[in-house]
Amino acid sequence: MSSYLHSAIKLFLYYQDLGNKTFAQLDDAQLFWQANAESNSIALIVQHISGNMLSRWTDFLTSDGEKPWRNRDAEFELSIKNKLELIEIWNKGWQCLFTALDHIKETDMERTVYIRNQGHTVVEAINRQLAHYSYHIGQIVFIAKILLDDHWQTLSIARGNSTSYNNDKFNQEKSVQHFTDEFLKK
Repeated sequence: MSSYLHSAIKLFLYYQDLGNKTFAQLDDAQLFWQANAESNSIALIVQHISGNMLSRWTDFLTSDGEKPWRNRDAEFELSIKNKLELIEIWNKGWQCLFTALDHIKETDMERTVYIRNQGHTVVEAINRQLAHYSYHIGQIVFIAKILLDDHWQTLSIARGNSTSYNNDKFNQEKSVQHFTDEFLKK
């Protein structure tokens, strides 16, 4: 279980990094762009992710993940004013998440935690949040790619470079490492 938790933390760091690298490519106006009235801007998605993180990870092992003070509907009413505030809200959510994960012990992994009175093992709750955040961070990246078009700086293997990338990998000795290590070093 300790290797699972280590891997989960690496994945959370990877998704946080994808968001950070995306925000770095965008200006304020792009962070607030919406395709239509039914779609979310990057700023709204950040408000939602951060609100979710604060609710889920505050007192993670001892209280329901849907806190009475959370107002999920308000997360989709824009309150962020600029890029600096967006990054502060983003970082506050991640700090809450990583603080909670730092306090989980191997013996906690099969404990039951609740989200809206629905019981989850700690492993299931972590998986639930990994899936949720990766879903929304994928949306953030997709919106940015649309807005930046040919100015987008890829966050993974560049289009047309798969063969070169694979050749480089297969020319190295086999090793055991987490796949995110190479991306988090950049």
